Amino acid sequence: MASLDDLKKRISSVKSTQKITKAMKMVAAAKLKRAQESAEKGRPYSQKMNNVILNLSSGISDKDNAPKLLSGTGKEQIHLCVVMTSDRGLCGGFNANIIKKAKSYFLKIVSEGKELKIITVGSKGNDQLKRTFGDKIIENISFKNSKNASYFDAEKVGKSIIEKFEKEEFDICTIFYNQFKNVITQIPQSQQIIPLNVENDNQNNVVDSYEFEPDEDEILSNLLPKNISTQIFKAMLENSASEQGARMSAMDNATRNAGEMVDKLTIEYNRSRQAAITKELIEIISGAESL
Repeated sequence: MASLDDLKKRISSVKSTQKITKAMKMVAAAKLKRAQESAEKGRPYSQKMNNVILNLSSGISDKDNAPKLLSGTGKEQIHLCVVMTSDRGLCGGFNANIIKKAKSYFLKIVSEGKELKIITVGSKGNDQLKRTFGDKIIENISFKNSKNASYFDAEKVGKSIIEKFEKEEFDICTIFYNQFKNVITQIPQSQQIIPLNVENDNQNNVVDSYEFEPDEDEILSNLLPKNISTQIFKAMLENSASEQGARMSAMDNATRNAGEMVDKLTIEYNRSRQAAITKELIEIISGAESL
């Protein structure tokens, strides 16, 4: 059995931890509101961007001369996967859920005999993936110094992907991130951004009717790179909101568990103290009776 001093120290330590987790929960809650608003505002813009591109692609008469970002290389041999996680921990299963989704896709690609290349955005994803897929990781991008997700960060990732595509380093690019639903639920997503998955997007989106000037080909050549950065930025906003929601939930659970541990340790301390007092009284009474 632990001594009274040891129990006192453990109670004090757990209480200090409880204060930290409670403070982290409050900080995450404050950040979550802003991140959630940004994610919700970004969804209509990225959706509309996809709709415009779908409309433009349907108006192209000569599919052979369509921009490569839209039509692809015509092959499906080399897959580039962009895994977007956080740079900080203590956020429950946020990072693990994205990695689990990505790993299942990786194993499928490898089992089909295709080549896999990975770009990790966020140090936590890189730390987990390098254990099993270290030889497949070609680049690690981190935004530890950035307080909030910005379009410039997304554009940096987008330009890196486009440069690799122009050098014919891959045929298909897919991004992995968490879609924010609520504080408790974040849904891991995979989205193909190169080439644009026109068939699936046509089923999910309503294509509006527009007349464009100049030609569709010229507009698409300028709009497609911007769309890649936009989709990555949307994923970063979703990730930011999901991370804060997961951290808030994890810190709430940690605070509650710390409170339960303090209660149990306090009961154990009181019992040990009562046992020590009873033992002393018995010794005093026994000594008095022996006289």
